[in-house]
Order: sequence, then structure tokens, then C-alpha cells
Amino acid sequence: ADFEALAATLPDGPDPATVNRIATAAVFIDRLGVTRPATWRIILHGRQGGAARRHLNGLIHVCVDDVLTGQWEEADQLATEGLEVCEEHGYRFFAWYFRYAKAVLAAAHGDHAACQEYADQVIRWAVPRGVHAPADHARHALGLSAIGRGDFHEAYRHASAISPAGELASHVPVAMWAALDLVEAAKKIGREAEARAHVAAVNDANIAAISPRLALLQYAAAALVEHGEAARRLFEQALAVPDTARWPFDVARVQLLYGEHLRRERATADSRVQLAAALETFERLGAAPWASRAAGELRATGEAKPRARELRPDPLTPQEREIAALAAAGLSN
Repeated sequence: ADFEALAATLPDGPDPATVNRIATAAVFIDRLGVTRPATWRIILHGRQGGAARRHLNGLIHVCVDDVLTGQWEEADQLATEGLEVCEEHGYRFFAWYFRYAKAVLAAAHGDHAACQEYADQVIRWAVPRGVHAPADHARHALGLSAIGRGDFHEAYRHASAISPAGELASHVPVAMWAALDLVEAAKKIGREAEARAHVAAVNDANIAAISPRLALLQYAAAALVEHGEAARRLFEQALAVPDTARWPFDVARVQLLYGEHLRRERATADSRVQLAAALETFERLGAAPWASRAAGELRATGEAKPRARELRPDPLTPQEREIAALAAAGLSN
């Protein structure tokens, strides 16, 4: 209710500092979409010579939202812009946000060397200074990279360094984002007790009440430690959560895990439906490691990779899309 009251002020154009505070509050409750128009106004002002600190805050918030919602080309562009602004104006503290975004994007695309380099840069800067949040975010990216290349022991090491199995560490909100990673990795390497303990911790925390995306992750994690029909019900519950289409990568990950479960249960036809949907999304996003995994699972059902659908070309160029977004934000020029 408090956030909704704050968000209601955004169309009236509160001062940039207030917009940035509202956007900061929105990050871990997955409400950054509400703040985008007002935040874009700040970014545009920064590009025209406005305060660099506010410009950076705006870039961080839209960039993070883009990473989470699959707008990866724009996310990469904004991360590059952010790093340039940090360097130009001496705000090197803020660079870790953009390196984290670059690391996640590299992990998703399968550029594991780039992910490692960006994450290492964050960790080398953060650890000697005792700044924990950047290092935890870097480990989140490294965990995704490890899952993408099938190294689940490494994925478990990174995820459990963020928050140990069986607890959601206090004041470590990225632990919620890594919860499914930890459970999936633990299951893959035979750490059944740790997987179950972590699911219990996530359920006790009830992160599902925070946002649809976190509900998707919570129910999928719970499904991974169940068997048969119980697992199927939880996967169905995860994919039935309303308003999750905004997070296509997370939805596709759950479809992939569900398809793998159904294939093991010999529900071949149902498995193909989930795997084909996951594959289509991964290919559209350019998430090569996950696309390869989904395609492999699909072949294991006896079905060849489906022919890629012919996508309608985007009627707008990237610049035109940005102009349209700014116009929607109320800008006239």
C-alpha cells in the first residue's frame, strides 16, 4: 500500500530525487515497470547535461528492468552508457551495477568468458572494501553462467555463497532471485536435503506474496523437490500465476524444467508443449545455452527441433521505440 501511494505520484512528475527513491524501492518487488516513464525523463535530462548522479540512477533502474524483462539489447546499451558516465564523472562506485548487468547478459547469451570477466571486476572491487551486495550480485551472474554450461556444482557454490541452503540471508534481496538457481543446482548434484531445506526457507518467507515473478520462482523451486503428480501441480501453479509474461526468461526456464519433468514421467506429448514454448522464447531472446538445452530435451522426446516461426518485423527502429517511450512519458520534444 505504501508503494502504491508513492507510485501514484509519478504521473504528476515528482522531483528526480523522489523518482529515484521510488524506483529503488521498486527493484526487489518487481515494480520497476511502473517507474519507467518517469525514469526515462531523468535519463533524457541527463543526456542533455543534467546531473550525472541522477542520470546514473535512472540508467540503473531501466537497465535492471530491461535485464529482468528480456529487453536485452537495450539493457546492454544502457549498461555501456552507464559505464561511460561513471568514468567521465568519476562515479566509479556505481559501475558495479552496469558490470553486473553485462555479466548477466553474457551468461544468458552463453558468453561465459565475458560473464566471468565482468563478475571478477565487481568482486575484485567489492570484496576488499567489504561491500557485500555487489559481490552477491556478481555471484548471481556467475551462477547463471554455470547453469547455462551445465556445471551445477559450480552453480551451487555460487548460489549458496549468496545465501546458504536452508535460509534466505537477511538483507540480501538478491538471494530471492537466486533461490531457484540453488534448488535446481542442488537437485542436479544430488543434494536433496539442501534442496528441500531451501524450498522450506523460501516457502516460509513466502516470497510469492511479493510479486508474480517471485511467485513463479517459488512454486517452480517447490516443484523440483516433489515427484509425480505433486510436482506437476506445482509447475502448473507456477505457470498459472497471473502477469508473468513480463518476465519471459524466467517463464521459459520454468517451462524447460517442467518439460524435463514431464519427459521423465513419460508424458511425452505434454513435455513437447512445454519444451517447444521454452525453446521459442530462448531463441527469441538469444539465450543460447538454454535454447540448446531445450532443443536437446525436445529431441529426446523423439521430436526434431520445430521450424522457427517467421516473426513479424518490428515496425519501429530502436530509436523510434525510444522516442515512442519518451512520448508516452509525457515528453513533447
